[in-house]
Amino acid sequence: MRIKILFLSCFLLVAFVQAQFDSTIQVQLGGKNYTMPELLSEYIQIPSVSGWEREAGEFLTRVARENGLHVTHMGQSNSNYNLAASIYPLTAGLPNIILLNHIDVVPVGDTTVWEYPPFSGFISDTEIWGRGAFDNKGIGIIHLFSVIEMARRSVGCQLPYNITFLAGSCEETQCGGGASFVAENYLDLLQPAVVIGEGPPALQGILKSQPDTWIFGISVAHKRALWLRLDLIVESTRHGSVTPLCYANQEMVEALSKLVQHRPKAIYTDLNTDVLRQLGSLEKGVLRTVLKHPRLFRIVLVPQLRKQPELFALFTNTITLTNVQSQTESINAIPSCVSAWLDCRLLPEADQDQFLRDLRKILDNDAITIQVITDMPPLPPSELDNPFFEHMSAAILTHFPDAEVASLMVPYINDVGAFRSRGVPAYSVIPTAIDRSYLDHIHGENERIPKYMLWEGLKVFVDFLERCVVEDLSTIKVVP
Repeated sequence: MRIKILFLSCFLLVAFVQAQFDSTIQVQLGGKNYTMPELLSEYIQIPSVSGWEREAGEFLTRVARENGLHVTHMGQSNSNYNLAASIYPLTAGLPNIILLNHIDVVPVGDTTVWEYPPFSGFISDTEIWGRGAFDNKGIGIIHLFSVIEMARRSVGCQLPYNITFLAGSCEETQCGGGASFVAENYLDLLQPAVVIGEGPPALQGILKSQPDTWIFGISVAHKRALWLRLDLIVESTRHGSVTPLCYANQEMVEALSKLVQHRPKAIYTDLNTDVLRQLGSLEKGVLRTVLKHPRLFRIVLVPQLRKQPELFALFTNTITLTNVQSQTESINAIPSCVSAWLDCRLLPEADQDQFLRDLRKILDNDAITIQVITDMPPLPPSELDNPFFEHMSAAILTHFPDAEVASLMVPYINDVGAFRSRGVPAYSVIPTAIDRSYLDHIHGENERIPKYMLWEGLKVFVDFLERCVVEDLSTIKVVP
């Protein structure tokens, strides 16, 4: 035991000293040393729009191997290039702390409105620019550096956990590869004790009484994607000079008009009302009372929630019309077929069949067919009473002592659901405090992240991982 305590003391001392120099921590690649911004820049310069992830995946593989990690591929083709880079080989069978991120990015859109080319990886004095800088390559680089740093700090000992960087494909399109493929085929090999994925960063302005307080949300659940295609075929006069009594575009527009004007009802669940109660415990005065008793003050709260789409999305099944397309290229020809696409997001416990029945009632047109493009199984939330959740909360508050941490549900989907649906504890968070303006550019033009986000994220993740592996001294073994 004395040897173990001496080792632990040394481990923590080294960790403390190195934490003071996060901005100079480097990894090797091709005989050169790279800081976090420099490696992120290189990563961004490899275009990896969904379906074209292989080159970027091979880049990550080289970085991981050259810095002493054990790489296991779980698919090596475009749309399904997935790699696990671990401190120990996965065949060691250790319970695994997995940091999950994705390689693919969304298309760049109109390149002429980008201040710097979208795949330039331009590094300014304070930021790194380019498609994927925030979603999700920046987070991936934080994860990778965290695992490499823990591998360096644990030389000479056998930790009770393996620690793994897991990068997957097609998160943005949910193509069936990526994390879903990994969870379905490699769960036994991975032995996940917990999965930490992308989630919300800390934000200010959440609390009315304390607008300058940073709130870190750790997601324990997320909504389910249900992507639908609507099709309508109506044979009618084809020449645009004569308006038929009934034609495809007209009927689809009328149905969609009913849909977009429909006011979805607020649905209270244990999960979303708990979010309000947590915020209430941090507020003051009347607002504190209202938020701590959301069911009692429902008639007051719901109108206010409707004014904040980001918050109301946690209390309803949303339907967003994302595209309408007619099969014609001529302005004077009436198409017989028209299609529309809906991005629907369901609350974790929502009944999909009932949702589809309700949708049909709203559209009020039996001729419209509804095709499910993508759906997801029910996703029960991960437990709060879990040491990994507690370790992440403690790590955040260590580096942001004036902040608050809250559990929450997020309205978007991410890859942790592939593991959560199989009973694996899974949490999502970006443990850094940033200005809201950076969120406006995710999936849009001029995506970028501040350099300090990399350093802050690295410090918190390494702190979190240290807490996990040294929780029980008796499980740490010094390697002779």
